Amino acid sequence: MMNQPSQLEFGSIVGERYRIIRTLGSGGMSRVFMAEDLKLPGKHWAVKESIADPKIMKIVRTEAEMLISLSHPRLPRIVDFFEYPPSGAVYLVMDYIEGITLEAYMRGYQGCIPQEQIIPFALQVLDVLDYLHTRQLPVIYRDLKPANIMLTPEMEFKLIDFGIARSYKSELDQDTIKLGTVGFAAPEQYGTGQTDARSDLYSLGALLLYLSTGGKYSEWTAGVEAYIRGELPRHLIPIIRKLLRHHPEERFQSAEEVVGELRRSANFQSAQPGKSVSNASSDYAGTRVVAVLGVSSGSGATHTAIAVSHYLARKTHSVALVELHSTAKAFARLQEVVEGIPVGQASSSRRFEVDGVHYWRQTSRADVISLLGGSYRFIVLDLGNGQDNERLEEFLRADYPLVVGSGAEWRVQDITGLARSLQRHPQHKWNYCLPLAPSGAVRRLRKELDHDKVFALPFHSDPFERDDEMDQVLDELFRGVITDTRKRRFRFLKQQH
Repeated sequence: MMNQPSQLEFGSIVGERYRIIRTLGSGGMSRVFMAEDLKLPGKHWAVKESIADPKIMKIVRTEAEMLISLSHPRLPRIVDFFEYPPSGAVYLVMDYIEGITLEAYMRGYQGCIPQEQIIPFALQVLDVLDYLHTRQLPVIYRDLKPANIMLTPEMEFKLIDFGIARSYKSELDQDTIKLGTVGFAAPEQYGTGQTDARSDLYSLGALLLYLSTGGKYSEWTAGVEAYIRGELPRHLIPIIRKLLRHHPEERFQSAEEVVGELRRSANFQSAQPGKSVSNASSDYAGTRVVAVLGVSSGSGATHTAIAVSHYLARKTHSVALVELHSTAKAFARLQEVVEGIPVGQASSSRRFEVDGVHYWRQTSRADVISLLGGSYRFIVLDLGNGQDNERLEEFLRADYPLVVGSGAEWRVQDITGLARSLQRHPQHKWNYCLPLAPSGAVRRLRKELDHDKVFALPFHSDPFERDDEMDQVLDELFRGVITDTRKRRFRFLKQQH
């Protein structure tokens, strides 16, 4: 509730034109009313009443003039401004927007709005932030939160409260007034610096995290990964993480930059059927996920995942290889060899490194989400074989889903069986890898699956080492995505000797 008593009641007239009908809402600094226009019968407006300190009335007046100059379809038009110095009351008259707040909408969905609405929502908010931030005198909104976003019946988003918006003043080191909603306001709004466009982008990140965790979190704290909704579009996680960086210089620097990243990510995720996802734009800056799933035990999923990881590490940088299986033993044995740990004695650290690839053994889904919020260019998931719910979900959501099956003629049907069992899921992104398969088996499988991304993998005894034939296959699989920058090679087999 507004701390000061209101000067208005039912029937009050503001500016000799606007008659108060009812209260729409109130907060700590203001109250909003619906009013009818006495000069335009049937026209309704929203009238916002605030109590201003007489000492800052000049600032309030300047800010009101700034707000009146704004014109954007996602902002209510502010058409009039009145002030009453004796009481300190000021009134903004603006468009009345029919709909409900995002906060109320979330309550209706028990905190879980449909995940397919999250990215369109983000793009709409970024649209209006870009407009505000790129004006000749940039406007910083400073209070982006669910209660300040209105959803119209057409599901369009509009910002409705400019109570603490301000024009950016480049000569100031800090804001004169520190305001914002706890949990959604950027750290600099609490006195560490002046707010700018990056402060609003932090609030957007907080808002997206809030939506992604069903309203449980708006700050990136320890353990938040476990609450991120499983069906959330994968590429949103590193974007949210970057938006929520503590230091402004570590965040995205403009709304336009975030829009570009969202669109590149979305285009990458929604590659058209019949086209390889490797044809996506090579300037994608987010983390890409490669998921390797074996059709059956002994099909070579772990061997292939290692080979793919070191291929990517030689071509680019920042690669993590994740063993997404709580009972798997392969990475533990490898860590014993690499770090010289006695057999059977587990290391206290689940991460170790081999030639630039960070190996993560026996990792959980929450750990994967945490890694997505980091700086890895590629994350390769070794899913082993099997189709339990957690691992299958990660496979289906990956940017590069790789199915590894036996190349033996009598085992090819294992792959077609897997494809049929999951036919309700889109499979145009899938890539099929058949170790030691003859060319005839590859052709038949391509025809049977009606899918051209079927590859025969050559004999490759040391997956840590570069092999020309294997590189040719992987070049085709990842064609157009990565640049070729060579790295020092790790001669794993030779070290064992």
